[in-house]
Amino acid sequence: MIPTAFDYQAPTTVEEAQHLLASSDDAKVLAGGQSLMPLLRMRLATPELLVDLGKIDELRGVRDAGDAIVIGSMTPHMAVMTDPLVAEHAALLAKATSLIGDPQVRHRGTFGGSLAHADPASDLPACALAMDAEFEIAGSADRRSVAAADFFQDIFTTAIGEDEILTEIRIPKHTGWGAHYEKFVRTAQQWPIVAVAATVRVVGGSIAEAQVALANMGSTPVRSQAVEQALVGIAPEDAAVRAAVADIAAGTNPPTDINGDDAYRRHLAPILARRAVLAAAG
Repeated sequence: MIPTAFDYQAPTTVEEAQHLLASSDDAKVLAGGQSLMPLLRMRLATPELLVDLGKIDELRGVRDAGDAIVIGSMTPHMAVMTDPLVAEHAALLAKATSLIGDPQVRHRGTFGGSLAHADPASDLPACALAMDAEFEIAGSADRRSVAAADFFQDIFTTAIGEDEILTEIRIPKHTGWGAHYEKFVRTAQQWPIVAVAATVRVVGGSIAEAQVALANMGSTPVRSQAVEQALVGIAPEDAAVRAAVADIAAGTNPPTDINGDDAYRRHLAPILARRAVLAAAG
């Protein structure tokens, strides 16, 4: 299909992009385009203005910020996956981005674009939530920081306002932590039916800290703090981890679709969580 007619602008600064968004009542931001372009072609999105962020250089790259690493919102998945800072300090992101789509998607899709799209079945929101990411958002009045727990508000809905732009994501360093992203799919390159993002710190043969989040178990990614607490102090062995993650689906609201109903997803969640934690713990 062919999209409806729209105006197209490719600003070179964040300020120019904000001005364009504020000047239109029906504008869409184009990041990597891996989600938006199909919607345009199917006419499920019919904006008057498309603001392409691809020429704003300040939105790309990974940098060291002391106790955190900062990833520009327009940094492609492939760059995140192969960056040495990410590998050293945020291994969970490197593992998850390696499983996104195919090489074409990983080269074209962007880190911030995926997070701003806020599909609860996508891979990166659960990782961002598990790692306590902070989102830097630029508006016409000022810039603000939003914690991951407050950023994802509902399906395809985030804290980003209509005239605001996600500029970068701040990831606290998890240096020395083990990490694993476990997702269950029926076919290659499919959205996960359920996925678990886990990063753990093992000290002296037991788990000292754990951070765990679920994808596609609700309208937003879900952080499992009860499981995190249950994991602390136990040896990373099958029986102990199995017991700690047994109730990980409690309190979630998984969807029912052609891939499975809510009961099926509740069955999968503890199985995938056990695999993710054991793999993260080595």
